Amino acid sequence: MKSLFLLFACLVLTTSCSVFGSLTSTTRIQAKDSFVLGNNEHGRFKVKLKNVSNQDLRVYRAPIAGGTHSPITVKKDQTITVKVESDTALVIQNDSNEEASVNLYVTGDTGLSMGYKN
Repeated sequence: MKSLFLLFACLVLTTSCSVFGSLTSTTRIQAKDSFVLGNNEHGRFKVKLKNVSNQDLRVYRAPIAGGTHSPITVKKDQTITVKVESDTALVIQNDSNEEASVNLYVTGDTGLSMGYKN
């Protein structure tokens, strides 16, 4: 009985913490704009991203301490999975002259800032 209570307590704790959560989003990115996910202090997270646009998108990691690395070009209808380190943002860049859209499924630390930059 004690182990059952402990299991239940652990389950409640893990499901109530945003660190172990997930989020789903369809995100639109204006022409010549970028969407930045996680430009704040946070733990690791993983993103499953599907490009549902008619144009290619550029995805890269940007540590909050500065710099960028690991660029990926995501083609139309392509799905990728990106593991992002602690205190690192994932930038989705739309260099085209048309609005773009991505489907995002984020797991891990979901206490992430979200915003746009030109």
